[in-house]
Amino acid sequence: STPWSLPGVGAGFALLAVPSCRAVGSPLVMDPNSICRKTKRLAGKQAELCQLEPEIVQEVAKGTKLGVRECQYQFRFRRWNCTSHSKYFGKILQQDIRETAFVYAITAAGVSHAITQACSMGELLQCGCELTRSRAPPSPTAGPGTEGTAWEWGGCGDDVQFGYEKSQQFMDAKNKKGKNDIRDLIDLHNNEAGRLAVRSYMRTECKCHGLSGSCTLRTCWRKMPHFREVGDRLLERFNGAFKVMGGNDGKTLIPVGDNIKPPDKQDLIYSADSPDFCSANRKTGSLGTRGRVCNSTAMDTSGCDLLCCGRGHRDETVVLEENCLCRFHWCCVVQCRKCSVRQELSLCV
Repeated sequence: STPWSLPGVGAGFALLAVPSCRAVGSPLVMDPNSICRKTKRLAGKQAELCQLEPEIVQEVAKGTKLGVRECQYQFRFRRWNCTSHSKYFGKILQQDIRETAFVYAITAAGVSHAITQACSMGELLQCGCELTRSRAPPSPTAGPGTEGTAWEWGGCGDDVQFGYEKSQQFMDAKNKKGKNDIRDLIDLHNNEAGRLAVRSYMRTECKCHGLSGSCTLRTCWRKMPHFREVGDRLLERFNGAFKVMGGNDGKTLIPVGDNIKPPDKQDLIYSADSPDFCSANRKTGSLGTRGRVCNSTAMDTSGCDLLCCGRGHRDETVVLEENCLCRFHWCCVVQCRKCSVRQELSLCV
């Protein structure tokens, strides 16, 4: 397999291009500079995007980078920290575990978010602000000062449906039409959960108009949630993810366990148990937690007891350089001195 690096995601980050249909439409193939030169590996819709809308593929790559960054933030205190090491990351994506479910969901969400944002910023010719002609007028918010206020849609609402559809077109593409297996069904479900974490939580923003702040008219528009909110919401779904198995018809997924409600479209699903990620293991994609910084007083996943898997930790003093005594000089330079700061760290053994 060939490592295709994703620009700007950090030193050493590369996503493995696994030569199978599972790699197509996944975070495995997202470098816009190479993906469109390798159209033989792509499903029809992806190749069509490359040929007709290469600027959309650029936003797909940005969205993937956004998703991976958010994954690394959300898992920064966990045994698996969404490692950027290509060989280990590729192994994770070949398993149907909860961590993979989160990666697929946050990536599909990132692509949807990035494309929608590009539309609102006027960076794409195919789209722009959301059309509001057929939308019902916004409901006034109860509270003082809202009586008699006129409301109308205006501003530049986010066209989240366009971003949703382009994310779906690219991320859900298949090499072999009509061939479903449990891995495909799980990936498609988690892709959709990611997109819905963006589309289903649009918020209404309004601006007042009128003399002396009287707010006789309010112009309102719809905006996407901040991507950190999307990541937080998907992490909650990760914590409550459903284990499933394939039905006899090969087209349905069944929850594992007694009296478990079926997962809804926004739930994350997986079919295999995760490794413990305590020790390095190339086969499972685990880097282990030896040498990781932990919190010696915390009782959560960042605490040394959990993060170090019971092996204990050592305390170490490090000296860091940081900017200090900064001054602003007109115009327009900020000059800082370098100060040495001693910091106590706890490291897993």
